[in-house]
Amino acid sequence: MNDYNKAVEIIKSAVLESQYRAAKGVNAVQLSLYFGIGKYVSENTRTGVWGTGAVENISKRLSGELPGLRGFSPRNLKNMRLFYENWKDIFVKSATAAADLTEEKVYYNLLLSDKMAAVAAVLNIEEFLSIGFTHHMEIISKTKNIEERIFYIHQTYINGWNKYALRDMLKADIYAHQGSLPNNFTNAIADPRAALKAVGMFKDEYLLDFINVEELDVYDIRDIDERVVENEIVKNIKNFILCLGSSFCFIGNQHKISVGDEEFFIDLLFYNRDLHCLVAIELKKGKFKPSYLGQLNFYLSALDDNEKKDGENPSIGLLLCRDMDKAVVELAIRDYNNPMGVATYSLPNEVPEKYKSLRPIMQKAKELLEKTGDIL
Repeated sequence: MNDYNKAVEIIKSAVLESQYRAAKGVNAVQLSLYFGIGKYVSENTRTGVWGTGAVENISKRLSGELPGLRGFSPRNLKNMRLFYENWKDIFVKSATAAADLTEEKVYYNLLLSDKMAAVAAVLNIEEFLSIGFTHHMEIISKTKNIEERIFYIHQTYINGWNKYALRDMLKADIYAHQGSLPNNFTNAIADPRAALKAVGMFKDEYLLDFINVEELDVYDIRDIDERVVENEIVKNIKNFILCLGSSFCFIGNQHKISVGDEEFFIDLLFYNRDLHCLVAIELKKGKFKPSYLGQLNFYLSALDDNEKKDGENPSIGLLLCRDMDKAVVELAIRDYNNPMGVATYSLPNEVPEKYKSLRPIMQKAKELLEKTGDIL
């Protein structure tokens, strides 16, 4: 039976992969065709070459010439025109296509133009060609600039959003509220508004300037163990909450969770009143490794099974590392179902130059918090 299960999984994976490749190929051909048709319609309607009602008449003729043809309604032809006009400065006709095809065939290979190198540097052509025309039109109709368009193309690609999920994210305007924290919140949190709130709640870097490195008796700051950092955070928990932001309530460190006959310990556990959920924080002294997410994902599942109360939202995890490659994090995190984010932390001697001007302000805030004696 196990052999059959394995065979089914292998065949299923092969089928799904082939379907994905076929769909991706169809998307690329369709987008190239629609871009070319959009150019043809644009050049003839915007200049007055065609008269009033031309698009409607052409659509009707196409239906008569090619019975059963779908996707060429007057509205769709105008959408193709809009598609071309919004991307015409980014793509160029390939030399091969220009040599092999006449202008009347209006077929384009979508290749990035060097006219707008800055845009071409951030627009991934594979991602662009992998999402459908309907998705592109949703994005074009609800965004204001090319940077915003590229953002939603990337998010649609990595999260696999259908058009309804994409509409929700566009409506929530996650581009305007995005943080730079690599996370899977929009994919793992069902409610777009809750996902948006989570995105805005966490930072991509935390400055632990309340830790006195000189008292830790280490020769190299890179040798400081995560347990030492954890203990310093607990000793200075008010300052750490100030660092995290509002609405975090500290539950404890090395928080024990029991699964079966085994015990596991979460570095730091908080509750966030705005998000209505537990927040588990794991500390790592080195650079991010994809395997760290598996551990954090397990902790979140255990918290939801054993400690989450009725009415609370699923637990969120934050992995704090000394360093990370955001491209690696984005790839590693996207297939997890529990909501997680990855950030870095810096100690006093490592504070980046751009943040040094904030030290006096942070010190004043720290002194004010200590004077008030707020209860956590």
